[in-house]
Amino acid sequence: MTRPGIRALDAGFTAKSDVADETGWNRIVEEFDDANVYQTWAFTAATSNPRTMSHLLLKKDGEVVAAAQVRLVKVPILKAGIAYVRWGPLWRRTGVKSDVNIFRQAIRALRNEFSCRRGLVLRLFPMAFEDASASISTILTDEGFAANRETRSRTILVDITPPVDALRQGMAPHWQRELKLAERKNLKIIAGSDDQLFGRFLEIYREMVARKNFREGTNIEEFRQMQAQLPETQKMRIMLAMSDAGLCAGVIYSAMGKTAVYLYGATSKIGMKSNGSYLLHWNLIRELRNDGYETYDLNGINPEKNPGTYKFKLDLAGKHGRDVYFLGRFDSCASLLSQLCVKCGEILKSLHQTSKQFTGSVRGTGLRPKAAN
Repeated sequence: MTRPGIRALDAGFTAKSDVADETGWNRIVEEFDDANVYQTWAFTAATSNPRTMSHLLLKKDGEVVAAAQVRLVKVPILKAGIAYVRWGPLWRRTGVKSDVNIFRQAIRALRNEFSCRRGLVLRLFPMAFEDASASISTILTDEGFAANRETRSRTILVDITPPVDALRQGMAPHWQRELKLAERKNLKIIAGSDDQLFGRFLEIYREMVARKNFREGTNIEEFRQMQAQLPETQKMRIMLAMSDAGLCAGVIYSAMGKTAVYLYGATSKIGMKSNGSYLLHWNLIRELRNDGYETYDLNGINPEKNPGTYKFKLDLAGKHGRDVYFLGRFDSCASLLSQLCVKCGEILKSLHQTSKQFTGSVRGTGLRPKAAN
């Protein structure tokens, strides 16, 4: 891992950390097209101790041009630990032409502050993809970050800017047929962002997890806590499909900046033949398009471990989808102590996970990937 020293920012750029409170940060996030739920104050507050948060603002000629929320995990007493940036920094300002030099200055400022000054391992998971982000990867390498290609995840991005008819015709024939069947079943759709709807979704989500013996990949209760803290303009949306027999299916998604991200989906036992998920995704896409969003991120695919969900998402995206890999993880570390501490922590975590998998196997439960539909 390369460890060059602090690098000066280009002329006109300045950076400061920990100068934004919750209200200020919420306002800043909404100024970026690449805003996302993982860079919200509420996300880190719900998933870890709020005191582990740090925020960095990059300004050019006095105006904020990039920002990053950082989660800190430190080793007690020692000046060592790790600083995580997930789907950041934010650097594509709304209404302003993107300039990759903004990204360069932002990660340079992050590295100067958290790796060089604070002596932490700085770990970035940028919201960037291999098919269109070659310059981002090059900049990260130039600025002293080492790539970890083993951490790359994969998703499908749906371009939802074409006309509605074209979006529907672009779906795979199978998906179009299933959607027509759903439309004939007179399902009622309920949508909103309040906790009552979240609770109703949880009912069928828990039922589905138990029925299919899925392992939950994320703690959905943390997302419920986060929902309560998010400002109204950043809240996740819940959409449910109802029949005369009861609740059939539901989805939860986040829409910020120019992109919406599918977070959770579930189908109840009574709704398994309702095709409710098809109707929900189609209505969701139309709503997003009407509200000016450009991309629907189907949030993760694994053709080998979860082929059914992969086909559902692939057929939904059809001709307007792109199967892409994230650039993955990038680390920078100027402290050998932090590097060693993080490495030891990762080894212990791996051993713990291996032990849990072995225990599950012995008990005959096994571990399966989280359901997405």
